[in-house]
Amino acid sequence: MFNDLLFIRIIFLLVIALAAFFLQPFGLPRIGAAAAGLVIGGAVVLFEIRLRQVSLKRLIGAAIGSVLGIIGAYLMSLVLVQSVPGSSSTIPFIQLAVLLLMTYVGLIVGANKGDMLNLAALGGLFGGEKASKHTFKILDTSVIIDGRIADIAETGFMEGAIVIPQFVLRELQLVADSAESTKRNRGRRGLDILQRLQKMPELNVQILEEDFPNIRDVDMKLVELGKLYDCKIVTNDFNLNKVANLHGVNVLNINELANALKPIVLPGESMRVFILKEGKEYNQGVAYLDDGTMVVVDNAKKMISKTIDISVTSVLQTTAGKMIFGRYDERVHAVHEKPEKHDRPDRSQRERTGTTA
Repeated sequence: MFNDLLFIRIIFLLVIALAAFFLQPFGLPRIGAAAAGLVIGGAVVLFEIRLRQVSLKRLIGAAIGSVLGIIGAYLMSLVLVQSVPGSSSTIPFIQLAVLLLMTYVGLIVGANKGDMLNLAALGGLFGGEKASKHTFKILDTSVIIDGRIADIAETGFMEGAIVIPQFVLRELQLVADSAESTKRNRGRRGLDILQRLQKMPELNVQILEEDFPNIRDVDMKLVELGKLYDCKIVTNDFNLNKVANLHGVNVLNINELANALKPIVLPGESMRVFILKEGKEYNQGVAYLDDGTMVVVDNAKKMISKTIDISVTSVLQTTAGKMIFGRYDERVHAVHEKPEKHDRPDRSQRERTGTTA
């Protein structure tokens, strides 16, 4: 396929060069005309290569924007002819400048907003776009403040356009302007994350002006926006997740992704943990993994503040996260007096689990 396209492009360049060579446009000598033809043909080929990378939605959006811009420029030129005094050359220049300006603005704005089109709703030839309806994702306030969305985007797992509604930006700004220092820091962190996302060249970040004045709750606005454009909401809000699912809106939950990526531990395997405190049951010790997963260890009450090897007995998956149960046998497993760095989690990881033995 690539060789066929290359052959067609070469033929196209040769035809333009030969046509310019024999026709001699603008009174140019034959060699100069052929060179000019090659330059024009090369520019057309480069434009075609770039155009092939643009989605159908963007092409349609750019075409609609250009047409609207030309219509607007024509209407403005009619007014200019009647109202602008000047020489015979001034008015044509102004008309041409207005035409170029309106066409350019319409092209750029239409291309940027083209991703919002739902072509599958038109059916017919646009039915092929049905598989890409969910290519853009709406970010809510909680996932922006959380910050992990930027790390995920840097890995290249986020495809399509990232959309930030204007009402989410307003909520984020209110949090950043809060009199309470904790809220203010969280809001500023969210704004920093948005700037980080916008600086990623491979990511298409768009600000959406769409709003629902009759709805006051931001979560419900997000749900209505997801229903309107048939797209996905990216969040880590448990309640928003449930409400969106009830309304038939697809949700990408960052917390569910983090739980899915936690290391899988099978019963019978050995692992090394740092016993942090005493458990609730008799002779139990409690440890935490680096990701905050709690490990309940039998026969480990005397091993508090020590790093030991244990045998996993079972793994319990709950809505709050994963819990691992193990057993310590001093006749089989070793004791390490100095805790290793990855064996002892920091305070924030322990608080994040929200579970106790």
